[in-house]
This record gives sequence, C-alpha cells and structure tokens, in this order.
Amino acid sequence: MPEIGFGLGGNVGDPAQAIHDALAALAARGIARIDKVSQLYRTAPWGGVPQPDYANACALGHTALAPLDLLDAIKQLERDLGRVDTVRWGPRVIDIDILFYGDLSYQDERLVIPHRDLLRRAFVLIPLAEIAPDLVIGGVRVADAAAALPHDDVRPWLTSEA
Repeated sequence: MPEIGFGLGGNVGDPAQAIHDALAALAARGIARIDKVSQLYRTAPWGGVPQPDYANACALGHTALAPLDLLDAIKQLERDLGRVDTVRWGPRVIDIDILFYGDLSYQDERLVIPHRDLLRRAFVLIPLAEIAPDLVIGGVRVADAAAALPHDDVRPWLTSEA
C-alpha cells in the first residue's frame, strides 16, 4: 500500500472537531490507515475571500485505493461531514486534499498528484514538515520548502482561541 499524505482544514463551525472527525472517518471507512497526524495550526485564509481563520493539519497514512477511488471516497466523506461547495477558496466545514500518493506523478482534470500547490503553501508545509521533515516531493525536502516560505500567519491552534 502506498504512503499517502493528506492536508486537512476547515473554518466553519468547530473546525478542530471537523478535522478530528475526518481523520476518524478515513480510518473507520477503510479509506486510509492513518499513521501520523500533525498538531493543529491556525492559519489565515488563502485566496482573498473574507472569512475566519482556518484550522489546518496534515496526516500520513496508507491506502489500498487507487488515486481516483481515493479522491471519490474523500469527496463523499467531505459531503457527509457537511461540506457544501460555495466560492473557490471560500469557507468550508472540512477540506481534505491528497498531497502525495507514494512517488506517483499523476494529472487529469480531477486530480493532480503531488498536489499542485503543495510547495507554495505554508499552511500545508509547516504541519507536513512537523511529521515528515525529510520527505522529498518534486526533488525538494519538505522541511527545506517550509523554511523557505514566510509563515507568520501559521501558528499553533490553541484550544482557548477556538
């Protein structure tokens, strides 16, 4: 089974609980075995749509599903957890991205692996570097990519702030 990476986030309702619920459901539904999870981070919204800060985390695991089957299972899980698609980069209960799938490079209209914005987003790289600093994606070590980006708006999620 290939190692996979997930980026999880949300900013509607109780985003910390939504991430917890998503991780539990990934395992309970047999979508993926989750092996490592970063701490939660509070991050500024991406994309210019006015909205609350996000809770973000990354997880590593393994799956028996093929990439598009994995994507379909994740999209169904997001809907089951209350995600309603609105504007691009808008508020959401939960968002689950496939960051990488083993060493596979894959691209079609529905899915790009590794995730096309992975190496440009501190809100993904900081939590991913916490749990997989030596992982190399696209010839770049995750910890090095994380260190190269400004990350003033990525900080630990404090329960008292929720």
